[in-house]
This record gives sequence, C-alpha cells and structure tokens, in this order.
Amino acid sequence: MIFRYTILYVDDVAASLDFFVRAFGLEKRFLHESGDYGELSTGETRLAFSSKALMRQIGKTPGIPSVHEPVFEIAFETADVRSALARALEAGARLLQDAREEAWGQTTSYVADPNGYVVEICSPVQLPSPG
Repeated sequence: MIFRYTILYVDDVAASLDFFVRAFGLEKRFLHESGDYGELSTGETRLAFSSKALMRQIGKTPGIPSVHEPVFEIAFETADVRSALARALEAGARLLQDAREEAWGQTTSYVADPNGYVVEICSPVQLPSPG
C-alpha cells in the first residue's frame, strides 16, 4: 500500500488549485470538467481538492477548517523557508507564525490558505542516525 493523496474539501476547487500553484509553486495535474475535483503534483503524493458540494451529494458532511483548532496540517519542505513564506503571503496566504529557528534545528513557519487550512513551510528535519 502507498499513500497516494490527501483531499481537502473546499468551496471552489479551481481557485484552490490556482492559489496552491501561485503560493507554493506546485504543478496542476488536472481539474475535472465538472470543477468539483482537481489534483496538484507534489512528488510521490498528490494534493487533491474536492468541492464541498460534491461531498454533500455523496452523503458526506464536510466540516469547516479552523486555524484556531486545527485537526491536521499539511507541510511543504524547502531549503529557503523565508523566501517560500514570502511567496505564499504574496499569493494571499495569511500568516500564522513567522519563520523561526526551532530547538531541534528546523526552520518552521505557518500560514493559512484561503479556505482556512493550516500549511507549514519548513526546512528539512535532521533525523538522528539509525542505531
């Protein structure tokens, strides 16, 4: 089994795809002709978006994301957190935490996308050597 994709439920799939392309430099994989589903390429795993309307049609009740009480975050790794953060803010992300050096040696920052999802922009983590 492999982890293929994460799907975020949004009001406007096309606008969400556009934001993530502009904010994080991701590549649009496709947008379904209905406008209710789309995917971005992020390497091995895809970031996908489905309309809340479609989810309601198939019997799901999507919740509302909250930056004050998040239940998850997505994270993008980069060697230059500060530049990536500036790009995201210019594209319309809302700053939650400015770039800072963490005690474990990683640089982290947090933004909210226009839908209210929490996005971490971070440097690679130095993992301890095995053994």
